[in-house]
Amino acid sequence: MKIVMAIIKPFKLEEVRDALTGIGVHGLTVTEVKGYGRQKGHTEIYRGAEYAVSFLPKLKIEVAVASELTSSVIDAIAAAARTGQIGDGKIFVVPLEKAVRIRTGETDVDAL
Repeated sequence: MKIVMAIIKPFKLEEVRDALTGIGVHGLTVTEVKGYGRQKGHTEIYRGAEYAVSFLPKLKIEVAVASELTSSVIDAIAAAARTGQIGDGKIFVVPLEKAVRIRTGETDVDAL
């Protein structure tokens, strides 16, 4: 089992969710986060004063999947979140040692 974490632009969430649902992924967790990469933030003007925005709003999506689904999940997220512009985000994959569904006690892939 793996956890696929993706940092994406907020307006791409529905497209990513639809892409994941289309390949059979039924659950995901979304967290509002802020960060920066090569984009390094930007400047904005508020009431005539210019100021730097160092941390940009992003969404972090976490999906627990069976190992054999990892590649298709990565492909689906990448295709749905891509705009071709700087700041599209990143995808990280980490091993998942154990999963338990609290309601039923099911474990591992059955709990996903």
